[in-house]
Amino acid sequence: MSYQNPYTPPRKSATFDDYTLAEIRRAAATGIYDIRGGGTKRKVPHFDDLLFLGASISRYPLEGYREKCDTSVVLGTRFAKKPIELKIPITIAGMSFGALSGNAKEALGRGATLAGTSTTTGDGGMTDEERGHSEKLVYQYLPSRYGMNPKDLRRADAIEVVVGQGAKPGGGGMLLGQKISDRVAEMRTLPKGIDQRSACRHPDWTGPDDLEIKILELREITDWEKPIYIKVGGARPYYDTALAVKAGADVVVLDGMQGGTAATQDVFIEHVGMPTLACIRPAVQALQDLGMHRKVQLVVSGGIRSGADVAKALALGADAVSIGTAALVAIGDNDPHWEAEYQKLGTTAGAYDDWHEGKDPAGITTQDPELARRLDPEIAGRRLANYLKVMTLEAQTIARACGKNKLHNLEPEDLCALTMEAAAMAQVPLAGTSWYPGKGGF
Repeated sequence: MSYQNPYTPPRKSATFDDYTLAEIRRAAATGIYDIRGGGTKRKVPHFDDLLFLGASISRYPLEGYREKCDTSVVLGTRFAKKPIELKIPITIAGMSFGALSGNAKEALGRGATLAGTSTTTGDGGMTDEERGHSEKLVYQYLPSRYGMNPKDLRRADAIEVVVGQGAKPGGGGMLLGQKISDRVAEMRTLPKGIDQRSACRHPDWTGPDDLEIKILELREITDWEKPIYIKVGGARPYYDTALAVKAGADVVVLDGMQGGTAATQDVFIEHVGMPTLACIRPAVQALQDLGMHRKVQLVVSGGIRSGADVAKALALGADAVSIGTAALVAIGDNDPHWEAEYQKLGTTAGAYDDWHEGKDPAGITTQDPELARRLDPEIAGRRLANYLKVMTLEAQTIARACGKNKLHNLEPEDLCALTMEAAAMAQVPLAGTSWYPGKGGF
């Protein structure tokens, strides 16, 4: 005879929690893995685990209303004849036309131009609207080669060779058939309405020696004018950064696992790659070991949300950051205004990540013309510009409080960590000590 303790409620397993049990049942019922968009939903050490040490007696703060704090940055100074000059160190990450609607891509271009920064094409090629509304446009060169042609390479202001992405390092992209419209199909040379899966590696090179040849080819096509970026997912940042530099990159873009994606396996998003915070210091160390820090610029992406995140990334050694998910939220994605329609899709505004299905009520991650018309690119562009302005002002406020008249003068010495994990990853002291794991001694 069993005994039920009346004083203790039933206890559920931490390992087999409700979500895990539901996923087991879903997999058993369907026989297919889950595909979704967005970034990792698990909690990992991030910029919130770092704090700035503002000035008091030992440091001299700057007066915010009287003393300037420079935010400008130049990307591509190593070899390019025409490096990209930006007013702010916050860029817009690559998100494709196909994953996003044409109106969304136009809005990103408008907002970036108003803020004095760059946007990026993403997989699938360059649209005239995006080029027309982006003062500075980075053209992504991916394994798929979708939409790639020498004309657009020359029309771009920089070229980003995508080796990996933070949400899926080692994996290719997905675009389901319902988002492959007539125009998307034409740009990508694909059949309309048929699922596509991008390759996980470039077809014409297999290592850093071949990559060097590819970079030289791209420089010849563009008359050595355009900066060449190399984008890698956060997995082995020291070696990947070093090899990108040795292959001839002007800029390294490093994307941590909090970076989003249009669509891939959920198991990939949650279990492959490293947190953004863990990637920065090894990449900076690689640049320093090669004598190339600040000569080859480092752009960090993956979970950047605020001016504080920007300032922390720069203090750890980055030259700029890139935002994707946050930019989509700024122009209207996951807006509670559409909550009733999100509910009809079986989700909620803050959790909506079925971007691959093309049913986004906000008109952003869709190719449905009726839904896409809901997004006004002019209004959305102004919203993005406002958001970028606020992020910049926040970063300047922090820099001045640390006594710095330029964002890029922030340094690890200005930071402390709240947790052992963050201290070890960022290599800054645990708060109240002068020690971090691996340093030795207190």
